[in-house]
Amino acid sequence: MLEQVDLKKKLGKQEYKKQFPELQRKLQSLQQEMWDAKVPLIVVFEGWDAAGKGSAIERIVERLDPRGFKVHRIKAPIEEEKFRPFLWRFWTKTPPKGRTAIYHRSWYRRVLEERVEKHVSKKQWQQAYEEIRNFERQLADDGAVIVKFFMHISKKEQKKRFSKLVADKYMAWRIDKHDWEQHKEYEKYFKVTEEMLEKTSTHYAPWTVVEATDDRWAYVKILNTIVESGLQGLDRKRRHEAALKVKPTAGAKDLTRHIHPTILDKVDLTLKLDDKAYEKELSKYQAKLRMLEFEIYKVRIPVVIVYEGWDAGGKGGNIKRMTAYLDPRSYEVVPIAAPSQEEKAHHHLWRFWNQIPKAGHFSIYDRSWYGRLLVERVEGFCTEEEWRRAFQEINEYEENLHNYGTVICKFWMHLSKKEQMRRFKERQTIDYKRYKITEEDWRNREKWDQYEEAVLDMLERTSTTYAPWTIVEGEDKNWARVRTLKTVCDAIERRLKKS
Repeated sequence: MLEQVDLKKKLGKQEYKKQFPELQRKLQSLQQEMWDAKVPLIVVFEGWDAAGKGSAIERIVERLDPRGFKVHRIKAPIEEEKFRPFLWRFWTKTPPKGRTAIYHRSWYRRVLEERVEKHVSKKQWQQAYEEIRNFERQLADDGAVIVKFFMHISKKEQKKRFSKLVADKYMAWRIDKHDWEQHKEYEKYFKVTEEMLEKTSTHYAPWTVVEATDDRWAYVKILNTIVESGLQGLDRKRRHEAALKVKPTAGAKDLTRHIHPTILDKVDLTLKLDDKAYEKELSKYQAKLRMLEFEIYKVRIPVVIVYEGWDAGGKGGNIKRMTAYLDPRSYEVVPIAAPSQEEKAHHHLWRFWNQIPKAGHFSIYDRSWYGRLLVERVEGFCTEEEWRRAFQEINEYEENLHNYGTVICKFWMHLSKKEQMRRFKERQTIDYKRYKITEEDWRNREKWDQYEEAVLDMLERTSTTYAPWTIVEGEDKNWARVRTLKTVCDAIERRLKKS
């Protein structure tokens, strides 16, 4: 791809003065249109050192409203960032709907510098290609416009620019030994860049190679590409909204029916543990988890524990027993409610990327990202397209965690409809439990069958080798609490053996 680029392209001063101001005006207008339409814009700048990435960004934002964009200068990851999957620091920087994020370097560091300089293993940079494609596809599917530029200059031109900067006493600080070392490796970086462009130029996030020898040519091409891409994104948004008006969103009546007996019908809800055996087993596994807590901290393994289940299924009591012996500095319990306005302004997984644990710590979720496949699906809080897309998105999200080395335990707390009614009535009659029962619980109970269909889809389509579901027989609380503790201990021990 790069070999075919004509680096001699230029634009005359008069033609530049004619085109560039008009493109700036169009970009300014586009910013307002995208704000009104709630379409996020993501602009990525990669390229050779001294190719003009910083100058290009300055020209882009000259006439934009500074309240509507943010520029992220991406450097090598700091220690805090290394303690999480590599895309974590980029997911948390994605713009809310209607705003613009401009990246001076980006997630492509993983397959460029980090690869060439051997800061990551071959397995890590190879995995990164798929993770990056999935990341960009998920954002694009959610409505984001992604524009990616590679600023290209020849090795000779780069050396010329380096020398010019070094000769300027005010600019010499910009060039250091590392820059010259990378310059010597130009051919190696050239080859790796070609592979990156081939593997990650997609219809939803294509690369635009910018012939950057001539600044005027580069600036006009960049602005023109952003304007055209933004207008196309707005057109897609309008067509998508028009289609939604014709095609109703999916509600409970649209759920497909499963043939009984299902995997939930086969769960043995008669399993019990008497109080004496319960106390013995509970103490045993709580102590074991405490010991494992120190082991995972030493080797920096993160643990994610997800609790989903029927209302009154015992999630809260189970979590209390899970954390009883743990050092409170090592874990966080994350209760998930309806998304806030800020969270709704991002991709639905954004808030969960923000809450993943640091390596060596636990995150325990009371409800989770599976809300999109359950309550949001059944109650019609998202479109059919969105919840159908979420199966793949969630699997990819969990695979990202797994690739980083995270232990993932997912529990569906299962009980019968009869037992749920008994617990609901108990909550109504006991003062300190009354706060647990709400009108929403009763409404959800009326939709038991619809929720069951959604649960079955969730269990069947998101139970993977790297993040399997455990259906917990929850009729007896003693049994359920020991079962989850043992499952977590076993999963951590298996992971430690691989360390």
